[in-house]
Amino acid sequence: MTTLPSLYISHGSPMTALQPGLTGKRLAELAAVLPRPKAIVMASAHWLSRRPQVGSAAMPETIHDFGGFPAALYQLRYPAPGDPALAERIMQLLDHAGLAPAIHPERGLDHGAWVPLRLLYPDADIPVVPVSIQPELGPAHQYALGQALAPLRDEGVLVIGSGSITHNLHDLGAGYSDERQAPYVKPFIDWIEQKLAAGDVDALLDYRRQAPFAERAHPTDEHLLPLFVALGAAGANAQAQRIDAGIDMGLLAMDIYRFDGPTSDKSRAPLTAR
Repeated sequence: MTTLPSLYISHGSPMTALQPGLTGKRLAELAAVLPRPKAIVMASAHWLSRRPQVGSAAMPETIHDFGGFPAALYQLRYPAPGDPALAERIMQLLDHAGLAPAIHPERGLDHGAWVPLRLLYPDADIPVVPVSIQPELGPAHQYALGQALAPLRDEGVLVIGSGSITHNLHDLGAGYSDERQAPYVKPFIDWIEQKLAAGDVDALLDYRRQAPFAERAHPTDEHLLPLFVALGAAGANAQAQRIDAGIDMGLLAMDIYRFDGPTSDKSRAPLTAR
C-alpha cells in the first residue's frame, strides 16, 4: 500500500465553502494527485479539549459552529461516514504514546473539517475520524500526537491538520484588504517556510519566541497547532512542500503544506527534531 503524505490546510473563513477561490483550486489540484485514501483523520483547530479526544460516530453530523453568515451556508452538509474501527485504532496509538486519549461517541465535523474536505473530496465518500487539539499543551504536545498517528499513513489513512497559517481576527476591523496586507503576514509565513525547508523542528516548536511577529500572527495558537500534528505524522526525514493559496482579507494566509517521506533528492534537509 502506498504511504500517504500528511497535510496542513489553512481553512479560512466558513465562507470558503461558498466562495472557494484560490483555496478551492489548490485543494482540487492536490486531491487530483494524491492516492485515494481509505480514510481521513482530521485534527481541526475548532475542536479543543484538555486531553486528546477521538470521534467514533458512525455518521458524524455537519456542525455549523459559526454565526452571522448567509443562510445558504447553514444548508450545506458533508455527509461522510465515520469509522469506529479506525477511531479505536487511533485510541490505541495515542494510548501507547502515553497521551491518555478518550473516545467521543457523538462528535461531528466542525467547519475546520468539513469546509476543506468539501473542496478536497466533494463526494463525501471517504470515512472521516476527527481528533481534538489541546491548546493548553502547546506545539511539542501536538507534534507528539502527530508522531503517534504516523503509522496510519502506511495503512492508507490521510492525516490532516486544519487551521490557519496566520489567524488574528482582532485585525478584521483594521482596514487590511487584498490591496493593503497586514505587515506581519509575509515575514511570519516566510519564516515558517524557511524553517520547514531547513528541517529545523526545534525552532518551529519554539515559534512563539523565535518567529517574527508570532503573537501578531497568532494571538492564541490553536490555529497553528494542527501544523504540528501534520508535521509529527510525517515521520522522520520528511520533506515539506508549500502550496500558496493566497492571503484572504489581507491577513489570513491560506498556505497549505504537504509533508512527504524521504525521496532520492538529497539536496533538502530532513525534518527531524534534534
